[in-house]
Amino acid sequence: MINGIINIYKEKGYTSHDVVAKMRGILRIKKIGHTGTLDPEAEGVLPVCIGKATKVVDLIVEKDKSYEAILKLGIVTDTQDMTGNILRSRQVDVDLAEIKEAAKGFIGGYNQIPPMYSALKVNGKKLYELARQGIEIERKPRWIDIQDIQILEYNPQEAEARILVDCGKGTYIRTLLYDIGEQLGCGGAMKSLLRTRVGGFKIEDAIRLNELEDYLQQDVINDYIIKVDEMFSSYPKVIVNDRYNKLIYNGNAFRTEHLDNLDDFMMAIDQKSDPMEASVSVRVYDSEGIFIGIYRYDLQDKRFKVEKMFL
Repeated sequence: MINGIINIYKEKGYTSHDVVAKMRGILRIKKIGHTGTLDPEAEGVLPVCIGKATKVVDLIVEKDKSYEAILKLGIVTDTQDMTGNILRSRQVDVDLAEIKEAAKGFIGGYNQIPPMYSALKVNGKKLYELARQGIEIERKPRWIDIQDIQILEYNPQEAEARILVDCGKGTYIRTLLYDIGEQLGCGGAMKSLLRTRVGGFKIEDAIRLNELEDYLQQDVINDYIIKVDEMFSSYPKVIVNDRYNKLIYNGNAFRTEHLDNLDDFMMAIDQKSDPMEASVSVRVYDSEGIFIGIYRYDLQDKRFKVEKMFL
């Protein structure tokens, strides 16, 4: 049974759900979940959680992301990308400096209105289902974090800018590009989208579905599986003495006197803990080195309480 995360390169034409369905067929495993929807025409990094690792889906979704996109200026569509119907077009008369200045205004974050062509639900209905019926409803703006926007290059003849965006969860890149186009006064639509990073998952390490199948047949698939505890490698490690294994198998609280690696743990706590924090997250292992889960260590009463079990 596989338990871990695989960094998949989602190709054009597949939905994120398509990727999961295909992986279930390849791996013969039902318990698989993706970590954030990518549009069918988008491609790039899609971490996929398998087995017990599905418990960290929500944690990966929260991670910051990086995207490389092409903004086509002078065109506005109903989908905010080039797959949609053109609503208006106009002459483009902007230069690289103006594009950089417009993009700069979005760095730090802003209140973004989600697009109608999205999977967000309003009153139980997905927005894209309403949009396909020609229905547009009011959407509440949501604050999104934009750490950085870089204009990598601009082709004035094609009125196309290649843009790199570092952002937080819930950001619609299509909408960001649309908003930049509106700021410039000429409008814009997303021509292509490549997700290059999700947290620590990078595009250079991502594998395609056909490669996944090959690696499985070659019996080297384990080389491409990130173990669950590796997701928490920055947390201090706790090893429980064999006499107290039952405590953690049942998710019970325990104390520092139950540890096998007390000295190493206390040294790690001294180096990592924030004086302003009352507790810190730790990785808990049994005496055989089997990863049990994530606990919170209370710095005052020196007790460990379970946060999430992976046993």
